Amino acid sequence: MNSQTEVSAKAASSAGSKSSATSAAKTSPAQLRFDPLGDDHMPADFSISLEAYRRGGTREFLAREPDHLVSQPMRGFESKYKNIVDYIVRITHRIWEEKDIGYIYDTYSHDCRVWDDVGLQYGRDKIVADTVHTNNAIPDIRLVADEVIWAGNEDVSFHTSHRTMILGTNTGYSRFGPPSNRPLRLLCIANCVARDNEIYDEHVAYDTAALIQQMGLDVAETARAFAAERVQGPFAPNFAASDTNRLSGQHFPARPEIPDTLDGNVREFVHAAFECIWNRRSFNAMDRVYAPDIVFEGSTSRVYRGVGQLRSHVMSIIAMFPDIRISVDDIYWMGNSRDGYLISIRWGGIGAHRGNGAYGAPTGKEAHIWGITQWLVEDNRVVKEWTVFNEFGILMQIMGDG
Repeated sequence: MNSQTEVSAKAASSAGSKSSATSAAKTSPAQLRFDPLGDDHMPADFSISLEAYRRGGTREFLAREPDHLVSQPMRGFESKYKNIVDYIVRITHRIWEEKDIGYIYDTYSHDCRVWDDVGLQYGRDKIVADTVHTNNAIPDIRLVADEVIWAGNEDVSFHTSHRTMILGTNTGYSRFGPPSNRPLRLLCIANCVARDNEIYDEHVAYDTAALIQQMGLDVAETARAFAAERVQGPFAPNFAASDTNRLSGQHFPARPEIPDTLDGNVREFVHAAFECIWNRRSFNAMDRVYAPDIVFEGSTSRVYRGVGQLRSHVMSIIAMFPDIRISVDDIYWMGNSRDGYLISIRWGGIGAHRGNGAYGAPTGKEAHIWGITQWLVEDNRVVKEWTVFNEFGILMQIMGDG
């Protein structure tokens, strides 16, 4: 069993715990590699943030080392990086836009694991190959940083949730076929864990369904064709809920109290929100979690405004997978009650496709579902949400012959 699954399950079951940092001297590198972060690993302000980074202007942080940034201890990292946000933004720019794809060998571990829309990838050579493939398909590709949520330190590793808008034109061949010559715009969130200048664990949620759609292809048919090739998988996300049964006997799912304030209660707020909304099906709890004018941006270019539209979206997913149970597998955040919070949430679950909806007639097949959500919280309500999940991977699972 994956060590991160075990510790994530413990973290989820004790949502209110305030775990503290473990001494690096007493913990082996293998254990540190998958330890969950404690509340004391969360930045209490935005002094190191993408917003602070942008103040110097594009030329400041892409053309040369940005002198205006707050520095932080980063043992083992190249000295030119002032902080973890600087590291994430500039290695992304160098690899993807400057086309120094070989820099992956310096910034990813040889045994790195990457979970994406269609399964688990091992090793940086696979990452290099996939990056070359995408750059060939979209030669003018740009990855515009929308947000970087970070936590951790040089001892327990740095955790980053990097939201980007991918822009470009499909003028090259790809695994989906010949060039469509169409413009592309899709959301992506990559959650990475790094230490000593290397990313060794990554969950990246591409909006692959939107990519296929914008290329002028039928998403469902493409998923069916890919599933027939049987080159994908494993689909199972790196998630904590080993018990996929939502109900047992005459019992019913708990309805935890959603804290009135996030101050000192971020974990409780997130776990209670997901448990009430997704697992108990108490959709009215959304009025307690979200601001009335919530703006949502998500997979396959979805945009919703207001709690009503977002509630309809959540219900549509559960209607298609009536027994779905969601677990919150990783949480970290930055901020405070005065300035607000930015929260990264990685989640996963299993559900059987037994209901009608956008994915066609029920197939009865189980699907592993996982995604990454970012929340902007102000005045104890979520005012903006970005969620990317493995929609193309779901379609492959329920439309394949296996």
